[in-house]
This record gives sequence, C-alpha cells and structure tokens, in this order.
Amino acid sequence: MGCASPAESAARPADPADGRVLVAYFSRAGENYHHGGRRFLDVGNTEVLVRLVRDRVACDVHRIEAAEPYSEDYDDTVARNVRGQDADARPAIANPLPDLAGYDVVLLGSGVWNVSPPMIMRTFAESLDFTGKTVLPVVTYAVSGIGGAPDTYDQACRGAAVGEGLAVRGEEVRDAGDAVTSWLRRVNLTT
Repeated sequence: MGCASPAESAARPADPADGRVLVAYFSRAGENYHHGGRRFLDVGNTEVLVRLVRDRVACDVHRIEAAEPYSEDYDDTVARNVRGQDADARPAIANPLPDLAGYDVVLLGSGVWNVSPPMIMRTFAESLDFTGKTVLPVVTYAVSGIGGAPDTYDQACRGAAVGEGLAVRGEEVRDAGDAVTSWLRRVNLTT
C-alpha cells in the first residue's frame, strides 16, 4: 500500500483540517499476540487500523518497511525489538520518505512493542523535519495502551506539536470503526 493516488484521495471525505494529511505506518504480519496466546495474521493489526482511518479521512498513506524485514515468528521479533531498544538502534528503512512537504498533519502508526513504538519509527521520525506539523500517534497494542508513543514522538519529531493519539487493542482492531470515527472527530480530521 503506497501513497494514495489523487483519484483515491478525491473519493474520500473532505479534510476539514484545511491541510493535507499523511499516514505513515509500520505494521508486521505473521505470528502475533492474541489473548495470551498467538495467532497468525495475514495483515498486521496496525495496517488494519490504518485502513480504517484511510476509509474515513482524505489522506496519503506511506507504509514504512524495514530494510531487514522482521521475522513472522513472534518470539524472534520480540527478541529483535528488545535488542534494538537496549542498543538504542535505528533500523534502516527500505523505502525512506524524502520529506513531509505539503503535509500539515502526520499520523504515525505502529504497534506498541515493550511499551514503545518499534525502533524503526524513531528512524523514520528522526530522519525528517516536522517543523510546523501536527503529529498524532495511532497505535495497536496488546497490554500497554498508547504506552510511550506520545513521548517518543515528542522527542523524535523535531518541530512538531504532538496531539491526542489513538490506541486500539490488537485483538479488537477489526471492530474498531466507531472508535476510529470518534477519535477522528475529536482531532478535527472529520465531521
């Protein structure tokens, strides 16, 4: 799922925020936590959430992909994430976005892994100038809610104003349409 074409964006509801919206997200399919166990997902929870947002607001969408893809195995991914957090790593991005020109609002979507967004989200955020942009965290989680996402983006998104985020439990994301609509209204992205 790359950026939405102008025709796709034109077919969606108008954006009353009076500026262009970008949803940049990282999502991992494969084996995921599910009610204390594991379940294999063909489409990651965050991607499902992003699709719900995209269906409700005019926006461009950019999927952040790791240069070294994450394993489909849950335990391998958890171990890699812990190593990355411990080392304060910045995983390389396969498809970096050159800039945020033309966007006023940037929704940053990811899971919350070990209470924070995956380290690749720091790579993304620190590589761009967010001056004058509004950043809204959009996360899926298993246990910790929005976790440290607002603080992470407050530190990493130079010049941004970080606003109210949206957190949806991964097991509930496929039924989260009403919660997404309500949040989009609260942050003035839809009426």
